[in-house]
Amino acid sequence: MQSNIKYKRALLKVSGEGFGNENGRGIETGRFITLAKEIQKVSEIGAELAVVVGGGNILRGARLGSVGKSRVQADQVGMIATVVNALFLQDILEGFNVKVHVVSAVEIKDITEPFKIRACLQYLKEKDIIIFAGGTGNPYFTTDTAAALRAIEISADVMLKATQVDGVYTDDPIKNASAKRYEKLTYMDVLSNRLGVMDLTAISLSMENKLPIIVFNMNERENIKKAIIGESVGTYIGE
Repeated sequence: MQSNIKYKRALLKVSGEGFGNENGRGIETGRFITLAKEIQKVSEIGAELAVVVGGGNILRGARLGSVGKSRVQADQVGMIATVVNALFLQDILEGFNVKVHVVSAVEIKDITEPFKIRACLQYLKEKDIIIFAGGTGNPYFTTDTAAALRAIEISADVMLKATQVDGVYTDDPIKNASAKRYEKLTYMDVLSNRLGVMDLTAISLSMENKLPIIVFNMNERENIKKAIIGESVGTYIGE
């Protein structure tokens, strides 16, 4: 166990697009393997880690709801998509001898575990990895909000937001080469300027509960571990 861990318990948010191809669609096994190796490194240093996965690589409920009759049912389909990603990630992690539990707000009997806070806290104390799936279990809430909610419920020291770029910028750095990266932001900076880091509900929840957020590039090796031990990566959002 590494002694210089800054954030002993962390919640990692990974969007569904992080599991897909260059367009963020489909299931790319290599992406799951890469992430699993990074999670394994965190497990080896003795940090407690929970993961919230999105499902946008398979289906985005909001997008489906825009063409169908029921946004509620569309979001339910999106919740199931997150379970698919969670189960893939669990299988690969177990192949690396990492003990992991898939806990879903949308229970699928004999496949996922229901969300019970006492059980989750015990898993974390035992240094098991938890993958939270199913979002919040309610329509109209994103997996960003689910990540903030679960982080607060498990008393996480930090929320790590894994993205395709190395932090929060003044503009889209992919489209605008002159965009500047922020090293540090307050919650109000994000809310007032609608920077699009996470949805506003997730930022508000984090602000109310003083939950710091680190936004970083998930494609850089050991970034998750670096963030947890306190090295400077990405953009820090806090008070």
